[in-house]
Amino acid sequence: MGMMKKVAALGVAKKVYDEARKPHNQAKIKQAVQQVRNRRSQGRSS
Repeated sequence: MGMMKKVAALGVAKKVYDEARKPHNQAKIKQAVQQVRNRRSQGRSS
């Protein structure tokens, strides 16, 4: 049972990695990171 969990987790991790390598997804990730940074910087300045 434990080995099946590891195999499933590895499959999910590979899928996430493969999707993150696509250029249009990289742009989405960069945009999301920038939004988080903007929100955090606004919270600190108040």
